[in-house]
Amino acid sequence: MSRVIGIDLGTTNSCVAVLDDKGVRVLAGHDGERTTPSWVTYAADNTVTVGARARRQAVTNATSTVYGAKRLVGRKVNAEDVAAFARVAPFRIVAAPNGDAWVRINGAPISPQEVAAHILRRMRAIAEEALGEPVTRAVVTVPAYFDDAQRQATRDAGQIAGVDVIRILNEPTAAALAYGAHRVGEGRRMIAVFDLGGGTFDISIMSVENGIFEVLATGGDSALGGEDWDRRLQERLVDEVFDKHRVDLTQIPMAMSRLRDACENAKKALSEVPTTPLHLPFLANDQHGAAINYERELTRVEVEAQTKDLLSRLEAPCLRAMADAGLQASDIEEVLLVGGMTRWPAVQEVVERLFGRKPSKGANPDEVVALGAAAYAGILAGEADDAALLDVTPHDIGIRVGDSGFAVVLPRNSMLPVRARRLFATTSPDQKFVSIELYQGESTDVMKNRKLGQVVLDDLPPGPPGSVRVELVMTVDVESILSVTAREMKSGRESSVTIRPSGGLSQREIVEIITRRRQEHSSMTRLPTGVTGVTADSGGVRTTTREIIAPKVPGKPPGEE
Repeated sequence: MSRVIGIDLGTTNSCVAVLDDKGVRVLAGHDGERTTPSWVTYAADNTVTVGARARRQAVTNATSTVYGAKRLVGRKVNAEDVAAFARVAPFRIVAAPNGDAWVRINGAPISPQEVAAHILRRMRAIAEEALGEPVTRAVVTVPAYFDDAQRQATRDAGQIAGVDVIRILNEPTAAALAYGAHRVGEGRRMIAVFDLGGGTFDISIMSVENGIFEVLATGGDSALGGEDWDRRLQERLVDEVFDKHRVDLTQIPMAMSRLRDACENAKKALSEVPTTPLHLPFLANDQHGAAINYERELTRVEVEAQTKDLLSRLEAPCLRAMADAGLQASDIEEVLLVGGMTRWPAVQEVVERLFGRKPSKGANPDEVVALGAAAYAGILAGEADDAALLDVTPHDIGIRVGDSGFAVVLPRNSMLPVRARRLFATTSPDQKFVSIELYQGESTDVMKNRKLGQVVLDDLPPGPPGSVRVELVMTVDVESILSVTAREMKSGRESSVTIRPSGGLSQREIVEIITRRRQEHSSMTRLPTGVTGVTADSGGVRTTTREIIAPKVPGKPPGEE
């Protein structure tokens, strides 16, 4: 069996790690970088570039360079945060036929699962290069607050990438494992994992005892992360340019791309120092054709004032998670920080205020999730046995009742795996089928929750109302993946059950994407005479006047970098 790697598929950066005879370690690419920007550029000739080079290309090819795809995976295009993202993204976010959020690149619609697949494929290639052997299996992490559709979409991305995702693991749980929380102290300890990354926020309360991690409660915001700080700052600077020069930078993709990079770099600098300069020469042209050279001094105080509301959104999920776990802040013995945005001083101040103690910062927040995924991969592969993970459901799961009611079948924070049964009876004479709509969320108004699908049990036997009973069984496995079956009770036989998903890719669409990619790679394996072959992510370019046979790295299709 091939080695199992751990992949942190991040909003801003991704990372891959492995457990081998050298211990748990992060694997670096050929450029020496231990994390890879989650950016993907599509060229007009179908060449795909991933990582740092794709990010650099965003300056000149902004409309064909996708970032933040994790924020779109499993999401609807009309979601409030998706709409906010669409307003500043230089690439187009469009609606798929089922209402999912896709991107339109070079005139063609592309699912965020396919974008994520390119990143996963890159992680796999880095691992194969570092280990010198083929790799096909991985543990992939997701935010604890991801719902069923987002988890299924992550699995689909793995399938497209040719990666067998043997386990979907919650990021905070992976981080706690990497921190080695199970090796500190004796007896039962209560810890909190505060995970604020580029695009999502998670808070998990868990107990650790005798190598067993038991998640007691989880909460968060799947639409809150470091990119929101970047975007808020970017919007402020766009307004300043418009007020001074009457030029709308949102209509100039190259300027927006440069501004976005400058805002992110400034935020990183301000996490260490109180002020930092912004220099953006020739950002755009004013109404008279003169160059706009944007320069100013930016302060941490100014950014904090602009993002006060984002900071306040961190509090409610933490308080709710502690309440769900039945704990007070004084019961929490340690708070672990995960995600690059936890470097921001104001975020650390919020953590200290909420939990009454300084958080632990003993691990690299950008790498700790991948390390935890690799450690858990080792446990699944039988290479380690010093820890066991017990997770919970992140949301209520239930059914629609009446016009707009929501009846909870599986309450949030139920220990995984979990199963629940409900009985239903026919309401009409000789009723032929029963239709049950499944939802996920916390609102009593079903329309404010996320529709997961619809279960239809047909071929029911004839009879008066109430004479035919149907048993619905909901099961959530250790990866928070939901499965549903239905059975007609009178005969004891299971009838046909159809789950019609409200979104996501169908198996036919996944196969079509894989087939299309194979055809594209096949056509690019042999390049015609006189072409320019682009080499590694380092940016080097090699030109030749003879036929080039593109090198075949295991797991890395020709033409993809």
